[in-house]
Amino acid sequence: MRSTTRSRTQTSDRLRRGAVLVAVFCTACSASGTLSPAYRGLPAPADAAHPATAVDGLVVGHRLMAAGEYDLALKAYYRAAAKHGLSADVLSGIGSANLRLGRLGQAETQLRRAISANARFVPAWNNLGVVLMEKGEPGEARRVFETAFALDSGRSEDIRRNLRLAIAKTENPDYDSPRNQGTTFELVRRGEGRYLLLAPP
Repeated sequence: MRSTTRSRTQTSDRLRRGAVLVAVFCTACSASGTLSPAYRGLPAPADAAHPATAVDGLVVGHRLMAAGEYDLALKAYYRAAAKHGLSADVLSGIGSANLRLGRLGQAETQLRRAISANARFVPAWNNLGVVLMEKGEPGEARRVFETAFALDSGRSEDIRRNLRLAIAKTENPDYDSPRNQGTTFELVRRGEGRYLLLAPP
């Protein structure tokens, strides 16, 4: 009998505590279902990263390209396309990743689309030149590198070097390919307002 009474008392106490917690929670909530100002706590520090902008697929793609993770980079660029749309920067990234994966046809298509989206986007011009050299079309590659060089005002050493190699190949068809000489044409990408070298495979 005593155990039954004690059990009922404990159950009653639990119900009362639960009712108090519900009342406190409902007091903290506003009519909109969010916490009222009195219960929201302190604001985040001014220099804290905003969750919506903490990780950008385009930035992640560039970093993965630099690390040689081309498949993952391509996926990151596709995520960036879903967020930013098919901008010249995104298309150039997709094309460059496909180039590193050996998909020259897809790479050329995406890089030409990037140029159509922004005819002054230097990385797309340079990287299209790299694709054309890989396809054995040094004449057109030279013209593309010249365009990239002119748009860049000659600032990028990588573009200057690519142009020199393309000129040498067009002026001397017997010129050994850069790959046979232990060198490679360099891709460039945009990052933090400058052109950065992508590590060769």
